[in-house]
Amino acid sequence: MIQISSRVVYRNRWMTVREDDIRHPDGSPGIYGVVDKPTAALIIPMENDGFHLVEQYRYTLSRRSLEFPQGTWPDDRETSTEELARAELVQETGLRAAAIERIGSFAIGPGFTSQRCDVFLATGLTPGEAADRDPEEQEMTQRWVPRPDLERLIRDGEIVDGCTMAAYTLLGLGGSAR
Repeated sequence: MIQISSRVVYRNRWMTVREDDIRHPDGSPGIYGVVDKPTAALIIPMENDGFHLVEQYRYTLSRRSLEFPQGTWPDDRETSTEELARAELVQETGLRAAAIERIGSFAIGPGFTSQRCDVFLATGLTPGEAADRDPEEQEMTQRWVPRPDLERLIRDGEIVDGCTMAAYTLLGLGGSAR
């Protein structure tokens, strides 16, 4: 496909939405709506064969969602995703990690967004107070979940966050820093 033109149709501090006019390989025209967001960091805080998860209200789902801590900077800050991962871990859980290792990366929703997600395993955790949560995270809670319970929550459809499921799959596959 060839991009013919592109125009921004919406922008806020978290994302840009653009509409691209394209030409398909057969020459026919088309359009793509694309959500551009910076690379996210997702953190798997592992301790005693279990995981620390956060639960928060997700407006788009009209329900609370249990997931691994994750996020992006709300501005054009340029740092490593490891630095972002450490900041998100403290912000959402209060935990600090002695060791953090990148275990992989994936495309979040390649049919509509350019956003990628780098996945980090955090170990050697020290508890503390959650700090500087965003307004939509004010009612966020966190809890430790044993591995068998996490797998049951995924299997039973109680965990619906695709990033959490993809990250857990990377961990199960032995993850590699690619």
